[in-house]
Amino acid sequence: MLLSQIHEPNDLKQYSIELLTPLAAEIRQFLIEKLSVTGGHLASNLGVVELTIALHYCYNSPKDKFIFDVGHQAYVHKILTGRRDRFDTLRKHNGLCGFVKRCESEHDVWEAGHSSTSLSAAMGMALARDLKGEDNKVVAIIGDGALTGGMAFEALNHIGHEQKDLMVILNDNEMSIAPNVGAMHNYLTKIRSDKNYLRAKDEVEQLLKKIPAIGGKLAKTAERLKDSLKYMMVSGVLFEELGFTYLGPVDGHDLAGLIEAFTQANNVSGPVLVHVLTTKGKGYTPAEEDSHKWHGITPYKIESGQVLKAVGNPMYTEVFGKTLIELAEKDQRIVAVTPAMPGGSGLVKFAERFPDRMIDVGIAEQHAATMCAALAMEGMKPVFAVYSTFMQRAYDQIVHDICRHNANVMFAIDRAGFVGADGETHQGVYDIAFMRHIPNIVLMMPKDENELRHMMKTALEYNDGPIAYRYPRVNVPGVPLDEELVSIPIGTWEKVREGEQVAIIAAGPMVQVAEEAAEALKREGANVAVVNARFLKPLDNNMLMSLAASGTKLIVLEEACQAGSLGSAVLEFYAEQGLTGVDVTLMGIPDRFIEHGSIKEQLEEVGLTAEAVVKQIHQYRAEHQFTFGKKVKPS
Repeated sequence: MLLSQIHEPNDLKQYSIELLTPLAAEIRQFLIEKLSVTGGHLASNLGVVELTIALHYCYNSPKDKFIFDVGHQAYVHKILTGRRDRFDTLRKHNGLCGFVKRCESEHDVWEAGHSSTSLSAAMGMALARDLKGEDNKVVAIIGDGALTGGMAFEALNHIGHEQKDLMVILNDNEMSIAPNVGAMHNYLTKIRSDKNYLRAKDEVEQLLKKIPAIGGKLAKTAERLKDSLKYMMVSGVLFEELGFTYLGPVDGHDLAGLIEAFTQANNVSGPVLVHVLTTKGKGYTPAEEDSHKWHGITPYKIESGQVLKAVGNPMYTEVFGKTLIELAEKDQRIVAVTPAMPGGSGLVKFAERFPDRMIDVGIAEQHAATMCAALAMEGMKPVFAVYSTFMQRAYDQIVHDICRHNANVMFAIDRAGFVGADGETHQGVYDIAFMRHIPNIVLMMPKDENELRHMMKTALEYNDGPIAYRYPRVNVPGVPLDEELVSIPIGTWEKVREGEQVAIIAAGPMVQVAEEAAEALKREGANVAVVNARFLKPLDNNMLMSLAASGTKLIVLEEACQAGSLGSAVLEFYAEQGLTGVDVTLMGIPDRFIEHGSIKEQLEEVGLTAEAVVKQIHQYRAEHQFTFGKKVKPS
């Protein structure tokens, strides 16, 4: 086997170009077999096998810098840089990361879980190289979907202006996670499909190859001829106008063609864009036929493509999607907005039912947020359905355009809390901290799916400004659903269990953890209270004052960063009231990034389990020498 002889990129160079094709086939089979067990991003990696081989064949990593836009297209890169033997641990706790990871390998020079960052990073590395007087190559690999992100356009503009030597590879598979939208997608489609341009370009190149030692005026004339063909056959030629030398389109599965294109690029000074056409899911029929489903996949049967999913309750995302359809049936003002995640956000059926009221803006969270503000100002009821981690990208627009205007935008914040195998770039643990201090906004989190439905009704009937409900990436508890949806009074908490001397204030799934802890303590003869802090802003001031008056020990339990989230809000409230003697312990996520693994493992790592809560209460009881119901006299 050829693959077994590849331990580092230089090992590729021992092979002839003809042998690289069977190597690509081995890599595809390796990916299909390994990911059938671990799950992961299959379709995107099957599409870049030849592209990645050609890059490592033509360049010298890590001296030459490969910057992958979003790391889920870098599995082949990991295989070729000495990590093949670790693929059984892919996306597992303490195992191989599903994204590029700098601490894993010297070949991983840039980490990204969010799209559209590679071009800015490439510009920074090219600037640093020139300032240091070095001579390495800088190559950014970006997908056509990522070019819908405004940050990519900012970088293209700057790179073209500065004319630094670097190469951009546009991996064009007509598909990001969801079908691409927008003018850039349409422009690339025109380039792909213009047979006259492609045929004329090939004919001119063949003609030039037949002329020996082209030099001087003839060479310049030939280059002008090639340039004029671009302008005649393809309107705009956007990349050329931005200052790039455009090469392509190139068949992304033709190794010889790719290697030739990279060789040509090396002979050009200034920025070069190589337009590579690939097929997402290449080489595995189920992934080719449904690349959306196979973008990020759980374990599956190789022969049939059947996905092996555990039987259980639906996800919160599914409940959100169904409920939104119910509400939209009765309220024509509801408009759903997503930044390129209709499937992940549970909006596919909504789009089928209300195609005119479903807006996918592409990977453009900033635009989505400001657009929602304007929709709200014009009397619509926009629902901005967005992952917590991706909402970070629209922070200025949330502050400046939504909250400052007090626009009546509804936020449906998915993946709130730990997300499991996607790891630290995708953890949804910061949105409470970065949103609750913004004036005018209301923040909610349900303890179960029934409460989520009522919160969605609450948000729809709320007319006084922006309002958000956040929910996790887990299966719902499976509680009965009320037929009639009602609004929850803003800023009210719910005491779900009465108790004495200790109260656990919890939000979202942590309410269930708190109840498990309380039940374990009850078996020991102790009764602790559990409070569902369903409003993260505003707080339930009356309940907090009541708890303080009773002298109750408080434990704030939340699956969010401890700094600035619910626990901080509780402490701030008591400080404002001058109640400095209230005993409050915070149990949240510590001040560090939590890496990939299962959600269960991540919760255990940071001590957000029922067992950890019980231990905390036992420790408190020992330190203060009391049993539940009465104090213990000092000996």
